[in-house]
Amino acid sequence: MSIGTVHDAEPATLASNEARVRGLLDREWRLLVDGRRVGAASGKTFPVTSPYTEEVIAHVPDASAEDVDRAIAGAARAFPAWARTTPGERAKALFALADEIERRAQDFAVLDAIDGGAPVGIMLLDVKIALDSLRYFAGLAMETKGYTVPASTNLHFTELQPYGVVGKIIPFNHPFMFAASKIAAPLAAGNTVVLKPAEATPLSALLLADLVQEILPPGVVQVVVGDGPEAPQAIVRSRLVRRIGFTGSEQVGRFIQRSAAEVAVKHVTLELGGKNALIAFPDASPQKVARAAIQGMNFTWSGQSCGSTSRLLVHDDIADEVLAAVAAQLAGRRFVSPLDPEAVQGTMVNKRQYDRVLGYLAGAVDSGARVVTGGGRPASVDKGLFVAPTFLDRVSPEWPVANEEIFGPVVSVIRWTDEEDAVRIANSVDYGLTGSVFTNDISTAHRVARALETGFVWINGAGPHFQGVPYGGWKNSGVGREESLEELLSYTQSKSVTVML
Repeated sequence: MSIGTVHDAEPATLASNEARVRGLLDREWRLLVDGRRVGAASGKTFPVTSPYTEEVIAHVPDASAEDVDRAIAGAARAFPAWARTTPGERAKALFALADEIERRAQDFAVLDAIDGGAPVGIMLLDVKIALDSLRYFAGLAMETKGYTVPASTNLHFTELQPYGVVGKIIPFNHPFMFAASKIAAPLAAGNTVVLKPAEATPLSALLLADLVQEILPPGVVQVVVGDGPEAPQAIVRSRLVRRIGFTGSEQVGRFIQRSAAEVAVKHVTLELGGKNALIAFPDASPQKVARAAIQGMNFTWSGQSCGSTSRLLVHDDIADEVLAAVAAQLAGRRFVSPLDPEAVQGTMVNKRQYDRVLGYLAGAVDSGARVVTGGGRPASVDKGLFVAPTFLDRVSPEWPVANEEIFGPVVSVIRWTDEEDAVRIANSVDYGLTGSVFTNDISTAHRVARALETGFVWINGAGPHFQGVPYGGWKNSGVGREESLEELLSYTQSKSVTVML
């Protein structure tokens, strides 16, 4: 089945996407709690604003701790029956959910585009990634198995059992992809899930709740959203939630660790921020390095991706040629509605993030950085929170723009001449999520890849993930691995059993 074509006799256009999104927004948004669509117990709602139109496009329930507690209690009631289902039955349910999502692909894509500001074409790709993840973990469900141990003449074996209620707290940058993909592993392992999407981009997760309600048993997945820390904190501090998975900022990740530890011993995995380096050696093709630097920075999402290679450590011998190629490849970029199928770059998610990025740019220029391309709001733009793709040359490694996660379309260019110095600079930050090495020398490639203090490294590439390849960070970039068998097994607990013979 081709993603995004099921509803459409003709390819989508800006006009058809605008009409579709108007229809989707013409509804009353509801939480999914204990198998029922409900508003917040308080009756409160909060507005959701599009970063392209800068207008309110929806009002959604503002869940309180009371609402979250009801959701957790519902998930706890649903857990025993779901855990008793066979892995094959759980896999069948996940495959059915994926099939229904595929039929609604364009709906999820246009909602994410208007809600979060990313281009609809790339949001369709996000839907495909979510489908791949659901089907991947459905196919792995039988891997939740133990083993026998010949420790004595008795029978010794292990088995893997689910935790129970899992809390999943996701960020704003890939709203639907994270909503659908991050429930896959815990569900396949036999857990029930309380999903909390980001308050900036909640709409596709709430639409996903429609399909969950139709396909999964009541209470197996709960979807709650609230404006502010009350809802996620209620998940983190509940004694019924023994397993938490969080994707987001380092600061919030450390707060979750601390807050969870205050009430119970919990298994917490974190996929946090990054200040990732692409190291280009002098034997690399300047054109290929330029393309990878653009791709790795995820300008399509305006750099709002934790794995983005936001530092370009380029050997001085090829630096000028690489930056000239970057400028040429980014020239003429258009900034249009994210609902336009021709859109290639999205907006910042909200005004606060937009202002934050501009603040970093101003500080770097004041410190002496040279703007190669971009540097602020595109001159041709009169609508939307756009920031032009920016490369800043002559950046010093100790500047904030080279050390702190900006989460915007900004690449700090740092020139080097000594390999040891380049590796030292790459490893000098507190983060350790991804890294990239560009060279034609296989020994150099492996030596530097091994030396990088990161959980994921590309050689002669940057950006793509591959299903089944573990993804996660070192240092302050997180704890745990995702997108792989390791993720599935992390949602199980091992039990050792001895049968005395």
